[in-house]
Amino acid sequence: MGKTAIILGATGLVGGIVLQKLIEDEAYTAIKLFSRNKIEGLPIKVKQFLGNILQLENFEKDFEADEVFCCIGTTAKKTSDKTVYKAIDYGIPVTAAKLSKRNNIPTFMVVSAMGANARSNIFYNKTKGEMERDVLLQKIINTYVLQPSIIGGNRKETRIGEKIGLFIFKIIQPLFIGKLQNYKIIEAEEIAQAMVNLANSKNSKEKIITSNTIKNISKTKNN
Repeated sequence: MGKTAIILGATGLVGGIVLQKLIEDEAYTAIKLFSRNKIEGLPIKVKQFLGNILQLENFEKDFEADEVFCCIGTTAKKTSDKTVYKAIDYGIPVTAAKLSKRNNIPTFMVVSAMGANARSNIFYNKTKGEMERDVLLQKIINTYVLQPSIIGGNRKETRIGEKIGLFIFKIIQPLFIGKLQNYKIIEAEEIAQAMVNLANSKNSKEKIITSNTIKNISKTKNN
C-alpha cells in the first residue's frame, strides 16, 4: 500500500519542489496540501484542504498521513508585524507537530534556518529556535529539523537586492572551507531532495541537520 504525505507550504520555493517530487514518486499514492490558496492543475492523488492554516487545529480530522513535510516560512519583508510573523514561523510548525503526535504520524520534517537559537536576542533566530525546541518536545519517532544556510533557487517574486547578494555570496564561496562550509548557499532543490530522502530512509539519527549535511543527504537517495 502506498504512502500518504502532508505538505505545508506547497506554494513556496522548497515546498513546491517537494510537491513535484512526491507527485512523480509512485511510492506516494496520496498527498495532502493544507494552504490558503488553491494550486491548479494537480493530479488526482493530490487533495487540497483550503482555509486559514494559522488555525491548523481546525483540520485535525484530516491531518492524517505517514509523513509531514513542513516547509512553512515567511520573511521580515513580507511580514513586518512580529506577532503575525511568529504565528507563521512558530505557530504553524508547532501546531503541525502536535497534530502529528496526536494522530500518530511517525515522521515529521521541518525547514528551519541556520542560527536558530531559542536564547538569541535576534527575533528571527529566537523564533526559529523556539519552534525547533517545541517541535522536538513532541518526541515524534522520526523528527528531522533542517537548518539550511541562504537558500538559492528560482522564486516567483523578484527581489533585486537578494539576487545581488546571492551573486556576491557565490563569488566568495570558494573561501568557505572546514566549518565555514555550512555557510555556503544551498539550493532549494537540495533541501527538497534531502527531505524526501530522509522520509524514505528512517536511518538518520540526527534530529537537527545542518546545511552541509543537508547537501550530503540530498546526494544519496538510499541513505
